[in-house]
Amino acid sequence: MNKNLSLIFKAGLLVGTLDILAAFINFYAKTGKNVSIVLKYIASAVFGKEAMSGGTLMAAAGLLFHYLIAFSFTALFALLYPKLWQWFKSVWLITILYGVFIWLLMNLIIVPSTRAPQIPFSWSAGLVNCLILALCIGLPLAYLFRKNDTANSPKN
Repeated sequence: MNKNLSLIFKAGLLVGTLDILAAFINFYAKTGKNVSIVLKYIASAVFGKEAMSGGTLMAAAGLLFHYLIAFSFTALFALLYPKLWQWFKSVWLITILYGVFIWLLMNLIIVPSTRAPQIPFSWSAGLVNCLILALCIGLPLAYLFRKNDTANSPKN
């Protein structure tokens, strides 16, 4: 397997897992409800409100969609990383920028264009979700791609 594809696969699996675990913890801490609701909500993007009353199959569909999204954002990061590093030269700045970018894209474009029920906006929830995306997706991707870039650059 191409080394970059291998990195994208491993990183996508990692960030997808970190992100969904953070979403589960955040949801459970706020509501005390079964975290399968999070997966059903993700599935509702395709299946509409009916997904919320679905069973294990609908939760599995939500998990599949979640990982497809995580791998997509990982592949996009792989394409953007060389320019991001050239412009900012900071893992922390790239972490924050990519987390905010994902939040904006998901909340302003992607989710509203799906069949998922609308969730009322809250500044505190938005901030928490940006933080989750930055720490669970932005930071691991910035770190892993920087580490890979450093490992592959010629030694002086």
